[in-house]
Amino acid sequence: MTMINNLPPGLILILGAFLVPLLSGKAKNWYVIALPLLTFWHISQLDMAASLVLNLADFQLETLRVDKWSKAFGYIFTLSGFAAFLYGYYEKRSTQFVSALLYIGSSLMVVFAKDIITLYIFWELMAISSVYLILGSKTQKSYQASFRYVMVHIFGGLVLLAGIILTIHQTGSISFEAFDPDMATLGTWLILIGFLVNAAALPFSSWLPDAYPEATVMGGVILSAYTSKTAVYVLIRGFAGWDILILLGCAMSLYGIVYALLENDMRRILAFSIINQVGFMVCAVGIGTPLALNGAMAHAFCCIIYIGLLWMSAGAVLYRTGKSKCTDLGGLYNTMPWTLVFGCVGAMAISAVPLTSGFTSKTIIIAEAANSHMFWAWLALEIASAGVFLHAGIKFPYFVFFAKDKGLRPPEAPKSMLAGMAFLSFFCIYLGMFPERLYNILPDAELVKQAMPYTFYDIYVHHFAHVVTQIQLLAFSALVFFLFLPMLKRTNTIALDFDWFYRKGFGVIHLMIDTGFNGLNKWTNRTIALGLTAKLSAYFKDGPARLCMIALKPVWELSGAKIDGPDGMETRFLKKFRTAYFSVGSTAIFTLVLFLVFCFFFY
Repeated sequence: MTMINNLPPGLILILGAFLVPLLSGKAKNWYVIALPLLTFWHISQLDMAASLVLNLADFQLETLRVDKWSKAFGYIFTLSGFAAFLYGYYEKRSTQFVSALLYIGSSLMVVFAKDIITLYIFWELMAISSVYLILGSKTQKSYQASFRYVMVHIFGGLVLLAGIILTIHQTGSISFEAFDPDMATLGTWLILIGFLVNAAALPFSSWLPDAYPEATVMGGVILSAYTSKTAVYVLIRGFAGWDILILLGCAMSLYGIVYALLENDMRRILAFSIINQVGFMVCAVGIGTPLALNGAMAHAFCCIIYIGLLWMSAGAVLYRTGKSKCTDLGGLYNTMPWTLVFGCVGAMAISAVPLTSGFTSKTIIIAEAANSHMFWAWLALEIASAGVFLHAGIKFPYFVFFAKDKGLRPPEAPKSMLAGMAFLSFFCIYLGMFPERLYNILPDAELVKQAMPYTFYDIYVHHFAHVVTQIQLLAFSALVFFLFLPMLKRTNTIALDFDWFYRKGFGVIHLMIDTGFNGLNKWTNRTIALGLTAKLSAYFKDGPARLCMIALKPVWELSGAKIDGPDGMETRFLKKFRTAYFSVGSTAIFTLVLFLVFCFFFY
């Protein structure tokens, strides 16, 4: 029993993944739906003193650290997994389920790891397993996006590994604890960069909107929840209070808005929305106060729910229509009303509309930025909060469901999809109306309750002025959207950002290298191989014969023989030399000449 209590939760999903190919039909689908629920229950039963230590060479790997931080992330990771598998009940391919379980299980292993080596091992397994959720689409675009995705994560993994090695060499410890910004070393900075790659922080952000929209329908829902939020978790653990994260977080929150407004593909819009929302969390980690860190945790919890709901809504549309671009969609409210309703719930939650979960969590971060007297951070987050309503709160549902009718009449989403969306919609509204349910699982629950209104009565009666302010902000954003609607209509294109460097820039570099080095190769082949080398080869092929001809030429002249021409002595001599056919007299003359030459040089 003790061994079960000390079992890392992620292993339940990882080991369970290997049984998936042995099952078939509905049994397989219900099995993968049940695994996250089993894991959720296991996390709830873990004692705060639980631990698991494994010996590896000279190190002791502490693969299980149980506290309120790891438990809170464990709860939302397993709830999200349950909703995603319920949504993906239609899926029949074992490879999708296996890769998803390995991916979610690896994320949980990272969350519960106390040592940096265990964290790194499962950090990389996350990247390896997640790529199959993209490859599962089996399109040319998904293959190309998968390759770019792998390249970026190989880079991030190598940077992280280098930082870990340097840090272990310097400190001799593998324990993953908070790093002091005043004592930062090269290893520490490399670890931070490795984490920021997975957080899709600038300038490493473009891999996320490049890869996630090319994933399978279920894969996109699962991908939206784990990689970036796991990165937020490790930033909370290791880099709380690092000022650079405030700047990066604000930049991410604004950057996501701009590119989401430029986008045409609905899943790319939502991908940029992930960057926008993670920006709030990264900024909160940079602020570093206990309330800000709890705000980052709360926002990660709520974000996984409403971002997953939005991806489910978009995935249902893609599943029924086969189309993902806003220019190809419109008028779907006629035949997909429930998908519209659930999508609008997610849109309201991400926009922090009162009575939704986004309003509950985002308020903590913005309020703490103001309380910490960080005016510019507060202003950037307020602008980002209003801006997200433009692209995710209005643009996504408007262009997909209400814009010009394209004549599409798809049936409503399958019941399993609707069930998954209904499950997440419930939490979006429930946590908005009863935020104390969320605050109770936070590491510093009492601190949050003291600083923030947490009952329905407190929020909507005692602090109604804040509710009115938020509604005014959202109403102004809606006004801006419809006033500038002609400018927001998209063309059949995608917006490139930092991925220009490896989509277009590398093409230019490849052309330069191809022209330069291949041009040099051609010149070398023409001048050296076919020119000088051929001539030297031809010369040395008949070299000995020509030396002999130089010595024999005076003899031929004295004898009056014809030297040049087709019948001349030189031509006849070369012919005999090449066929190795000489008379005895000629051989004697050659020997005498060579002997004389030898004597001349010797003496």
